Amino acid sequence: MKNTAYVVVLVWSFCWLPLIFGFTNSYTIGTTAVFESTISESTVNYNYDRIDEVKKHCAPFLASASDLKHEVDRVYNIEDLYFVNGDWRQEVGQSPLLPYIDPGIQKSNFSDFKTPLNLASFWIMDVDHSHRSKKSVSVNGLLVMGTTLDSFRDKPYHGSPHFQMWSGHTQLSISFQGIYTESKKNGGERVMCLLGSTMLPSRESDSSNPWEWAKANYNQPPLLQDDQILLVLHYPMSFTLTSRVIQGEMKSLNSKSNLKYFDEVRIFSQLGQSVKYEFGSESLVSKSCAPYPYHDSFVNGGIDIYKGTGFCEILGIITGEGAGPFTIVPNWRCNGADAYCSKLGPFVSDKDIKATDGSFKGVKLAMENVKCEQKAAPGNASSARVAAVFRAIPPLENQYAVAMRSGLSNMTVVAEGIWKSSTGQLCMVGCLGSVDSDGSTCDSRICLYIPLSFSIKQRSIIFGSFSSTSRSNDSYFPLSFEKLVQPTELWNYFRNSQPYYSYSKIEQAGVILEKNEPFSFQTVVKKSLLHFPKVEDTETLRTGLSLLAEDLTLHRSAFPDPLPRSQPKIPTHFQIEVLSLGPMFGRFWNGSYGDEETLYPNESQYTQKQLLMNVSAQIMLDGEAYSNFSVLFLEGLYDTLVGKMYLAGCRDVRASWNILFESKDLEAGLDCLIEATVSYPPTAARWLVNPTARISISSQRSEDDPLYFSTVKLQTLPVMYRRQREDILSRRGVEGILRILTLSFAIACISGQLFYINHEVDSVPFMSLVMLGVQALGYSLPLITGAEALFKRKSSESYENSSSYLEKNQWLNVIDYVVKLLVMVAFLVTLRLCQKVWKSRVRLLSRSPREPHRVPSEKWVFLTTSTIHVIGYVIVLIIHSAKTSQIPVQMVEYLDSSGHSHTIREWETKLEEYVGLAQDFFLLPQVIGNIIWQINCKPLRKLYFIGITVVRLLPHFYDYIMSPVRNPYFAEEYEFVNPNMDFYSKFGDVAIPATAIFLAVAVYIQQKWNYEKLSQTLTIGRRRLLPLGSRAYERLPSKSVEAELASGVNGNTKLETEHEEEE
Repeated sequence: MKNTAYVVVLVWSFCWLPLIFGFTNSYTIGTTAVFESTISESTVNYNYDRIDEVKKHCAPFLASASDLKHEVDRVYNIEDLYFVNGDWRQEVGQSPLLPYIDPGIQKSNFSDFKTPLNLASFWIMDVDHSHRSKKSVSVNGLLVMGTTLDSFRDKPYHGSPHFQMWSGHTQLSISFQGIYTESKKNGGERVMCLLGSTMLPSRESDSSNPWEWAKANYNQPPLLQDDQILLVLHYPMSFTLTSRVIQGEMKSLNSKSNLKYFDEVRIFSQLGQSVKYEFGSESLVSKSCAPYPYHDSFVNGGIDIYKGTGFCEILGIITGEGAGPFTIVPNWRCNGADAYCSKLGPFVSDKDIKATDGSFKGVKLAMENVKCEQKAAPGNASSARVAAVFRAIPPLENQYAVAMRSGLSNMTVVAEGIWKSSTGQLCMVGCLGSVDSDGSTCDSRICLYIPLSFSIKQRSIIFGSFSSTSRSNDSYFPLSFEKLVQPTELWNYFRNSQPYYSYSKIEQAGVILEKNEPFSFQTVVKKSLLHFPKVEDTETLRTGLSLLAEDLTLHRSAFPDPLPRSQPKIPTHFQIEVLSLGPMFGRFWNGSYGDEETLYPNESQYTQKQLLMNVSAQIMLDGEAYSNFSVLFLEGLYDTLVGKMYLAGCRDVRASWNILFESKDLEAGLDCLIEATVSYPPTAARWLVNPTARISISSQRSEDDPLYFSTVKLQTLPVMYRRQREDILSRRGVEGILRILTLSFAIACISGQLFYINHEVDSVPFMSLVMLGVQALGYSLPLITGAEALFKRKSSESYENSSSYLEKNQWLNVIDYVVKLLVMVAFLVTLRLCQKVWKSRVRLLSRSPREPHRVPSEKWVFLTTSTIHVIGYVIVLIIHSAKTSQIPVQMVEYLDSSGHSHTIREWETKLEEYVGLAQDFFLLPQVIGNIIWQINCKPLRKLYFIGITVVRLLPHFYDYIMSPVRNPYFAEEYEFVNPNMDFYSKFGDVAIPATAIFLAVAVYIQQKWNYEKLSQTLTIGRRRLLPLGSRAYERLPSKSVEAELASGVNGNTKLETEHEEEE
């Protein structure tokens, strides 16, 4: 039974071993299996048991139905007659259909979109072709409708009716059986008449407050089963500009006194992408665009327009799913009455848009359902026909959910037009709302362009305008829209064209350079010692410029510079995107620059002598404090010797259209009297300079100018360049090898101690179990939590995502597995030491006569060690709080690869760091025990306590020697050490090793001299620093002990058996 604990520990350890090495694979396989079993579905059988009842209620539509055509003769199939995110409305009456809980009522600080949408989506689940009649076909459908802040976009896998409700979302699913017919009424239409069944939410008897129950508990709503719901949907026979609207009516067949009864619901949508669009509105288009091209302000605006053969492809990418909406440009050129100038073009503004007072702040424009057909013309010319829907998005609505709506209203304009490569202009006729067959609302003209030339005044990838073709007094001032270019997206837009950037502020930037960079000794030292981002030696100049642009592009959190005394609650998110650098515009894409030799005939001359580079960029700042210049267009010079940009900037002030006439020196509605500088940290010798970027933005206007703003100075969090990211990736392998070597050396030291105590039996009981327990804890925690042993690393869920590159290197995985195996071995041999010490003390207790007071006790050792560490931990918290209270930027915050912050409690961080400190001071319990037990032996081998001390201190020496390059992308910082931790600061890298070495020297002296000699040495006058010697722990020689045990009650046989078990 004496080995039971040891056996249990061994079994436990080896049970954990496969989990440690195979956890990731097991989890992945298990998750995949569950996922596959979840998505596997059996074939659903749809019933048509209510068709007779359907024909009874749909008799009027059957009577007017015409004979059905064959499938091959139809413009589109019945399965294509679905719509997603249409609109529905219900007249205010006594019997509403659905409740809704506004999240703004439950949360006073709710800041999300507050305008819910009434959306309805309908899908054809099945068509019974086998039992079709002459005039009708039986169908099964599913209607999902409700009120939500999101959308009903995804088609359900099953058609079971149900009701769902939570804060900000109400959803009702209704399954239908019905018939499909075609009629010649209304110029020809397709009609679906269906009967539905669902679980309706029950109303209260009080009609003034029918949803009282929703305020108390909406998780368990009272439901009523209802199968008396009639839905009639009207579809146009063809999909054209004036024939696209889907209209529906849903009503209850119950009596008005029945709780299941609800007031009639109207549904509106339009045919979608699955239906082929028929271009045929030439008369309306020519009315708006003849003569072509229409001469608006952009035709002769000095901007090079795209005229290539990929117009439809580029337009599809710019307006495609996830591309984002357009920005509405205020009518800053309008000098009429406010009511006229604040009109949102042809759209009917709601109260939220009117509240912007003509600035249109937050108002967006989505271009949906784009249909584009391009065909070649004689020669190199080409033309295209385009149809689309323009939807205005109010500022308080979810722009992504609204952009997916399909209903037509007074906030939508349907359009069709032509594009010709001769001019590059897309001219379209626009029709407001639900256009009729006569096109009576088609009184708008839309001109749209895709530019190839860019400048500080022209940063749009697409722009256009709405203008009125009506001669009535209800016309509006031309409404412009645009979409700002993103450098990282340019490669996808222009694959066979050559967009370019025209610099116009270089001279002004030179003046800024002379003003901000006077000659000084500091500048000379900076240029000679430090190195900053520059064009590297690559295969092509384009590659070098692109890599430099990547380094100069920053997305970091920033704080005021200098830091205020009060810590800012939320940091500002700072972004600078490099649009062009030298001759390069954008980033990588094929065929964008043509021949390299054309750009720079002598490339080596450029990279060596071109110290000042032309650059254009774009700065974006978040936060109310920077709302005046949330976006800045910049252009200037980049000095590669000092790593600094000198920029002339412009900001868009067209939203302040009512004060523009009072201001002067505006350029195309832009305030270009702005200077900015951006200082980048060096790429090497970062221990000499804080690795942060500094930004300064100032206005050159007088303080009484309405467009003046105070100077803004910011400092970012540490910046990491591309090369430094690569260094971190490669350094992990080096540090992994160091970890293997140190763990192997630690195992050798522990094994040497095991061999040592086999020969020094008398000293074994005087090894501190608290000391061994601290070491065992240090090895066991990594086996349980997955953290690294010996070398501090902050684990994070973002690590797996941000270091996927590392996982592809098999040799790094091998290193990780070897490290885990060595940690397991170190843990086991430490347990073996614990067992040896424990059994030696048991042997002392079992000798005769029994003298338990002579056996070393760990009670006071444990209490003294714990007290010292608790006091030390409290002192660390106090000192850390005092330091961080004066330095707001030192927050307990980590950033993952996407820029998201993760905050943890400081006391948890400090406690985790202090556990590592306790492992560094693992000899403290042994020093205390040696004093209490008054040892006259050598329980520890020199190789053991000196070797383990060296192993524990190696990370501090490594951190002190290596450059403290901080990694803002990985939460765990370095594998080997964490330079963010207080215990791995420069002071800690000196103080902790000094203390650990002192403890090792103390153990060496305690073992070299006996207690009496040590006590005499530490006597000053008549005062003794150590207590008087005691015979409490004095032991007999080992031979006498063995003699006593042999002649005692235990007998010689028992002694031999125990000795064999120990070996």
